[in-house]
Amino acid sequence: MSLPLALPRPHPALEGHFPGEPILPGAVLLDEALHAIESAEAWGGRLWRIEAVKFLGAVAGEVPLLLDYERTAAGTLRFTIRAAGRVIAAGTLATHD
Repeated sequence: MSLPLALPRPHPALEGHFPGEPILPGAVLLDEALHAIESAEAWGGRLWRIEAVKFLGAVAGEVPLLLDYERTAAGTLRFTIRAAGRVIAAGTLATHD
């Protein structure tokens, strides 16, 4: 499934994360991705475990982001976050069900 990540504009994390050349912290990207998945799947309240994540680029300023995710046969979620067609982060999530 593909979803736009609707970050608040301007995101408050940009103000203090490298003033003058702001980038969005990786923790914010993961948090926003989890919230988007939980909303889309009506999975509120689950506990998540990050099995793997790689940050492959930086998000500078207010760039539109796209989240792609899919459930694997093992029950985990594989996700990719893109900005302007570039992969910014990719990884695998599992729940503590």
